[in-house]
Amino acid sequence: MSKLIITIARSYGSGGRTMGKLLAQELGIKYYDREILRLASDESGINEALFGKADEKLKSTSLFRIAKKAYHGELIPPESDEFASNDNLFNYQAKVIKDLANEESCVIIGRCADYILKDNPDVIRLYCYAPLEDCIKREQAQSSLCEKEIIKKIQKIDKYRAEYYKYYTNRDWNDARNYDFCINTASMSYEQLIAAVKAYIEIYKK
Repeated sequence: MSKLIITIARSYGSGGRTMGKLLAQELGIKYYDREILRLASDESGINEALFGKADEKLKSTSLFRIAKKAYHGELIPPESDEFASNDNLFNYQAKVIKDLANEESCVIIGRCADYILKDNPDVIRLYCYAPLEDCIKREQAQSSLCEKEIIKKIQKIDKYRAEYYKYYTNRDWNDARNYDFCINTASMSYEQLIAAVKAYIEIYKK
């Protein structure tokens, strides 16, 4: 394994994003989350705001239930009317993810990175999840919402992530077969989670 690229898919409230940041710090490698939108904007010349707006627009439409279009890597040229389409915005994010994986060791959060990099031998694909009650507790620690509202938020975000993943990969987001290592974050400190992932990496690299 010449480089180490870790992709992290996570259920909302599982702590996957925080774990990813801490893991990157522990390993001394770069961490990428929403920075990918800026890099995709730089690569394409498309305004960065459109990438964020596309995410919000997709959340509020029935697009995912209408069609499924698994990503195959093609970029739509600037002269096309579809150049700034949601699908092409995803294509540019995917190109950035591939370029980053080719250039350096890093941790990449979400954005179907596990699927986009499925043929890259340097990738370890993680999926973080936790029982609902544990996700609620994590969210309560940083939110003023009541428990009923938190449950609704968790269900809404996880539903969106599943539909987004299905649309662009034609796979089920929470299917363990998509990942190398699935980890239940319940009742574990971030220190313990990082230790568990590092132990897995050591075994995987042998």
